[in-house]
Amino acid sequence: MSNIAEILRSSKTIAVVGLSANPMRVSNGVTEYMQRAGYRIIPVNPNERDVLGEKSYARLEDVPDKVDIVNVFRRSEFVADVVDAAVKIGAKTVWMQEGVVDDDAANRARAAGMNVVMDKCILKEHRKLLR
Repeated sequence: MSNIAEILRSSKTIAVVGLSANPMRVSNGVTEYMQRAGYRIIPVNPNERDVLGEKSYARLEDVPDKVDIVNVFRRSEFVADVVDAAVKIGAKTVWMQEGVVDDDAANRARAAGMNVVMDKCILKEHRKLLR
């Protein structure tokens, strides 16, 4: 399944790697939108205790719950480790935000049976569905 609309419809829980508590950061605004749209948000950032009312975890491997989408707000050079962790926890989809690209990591995720969305904003894609 690589259809973005189907990914967003079938997913309930989004782990957001690199989510900042700072409301001026893009990660915060995008994630707040997704939370208001009804998704369960799990912040993943070792520098935060909680974000948007949710407990933050230092690493994806520390998240105790099932994750549908791993949304990546990290620079491209950090994506490989995030993808490896997403594969380990059995996430269904890796979503790399606009400007985040790593073809090798994307291929590894696909080889592990995951959906991959790369260089696209989850908020913008979700809004397209609402039209």
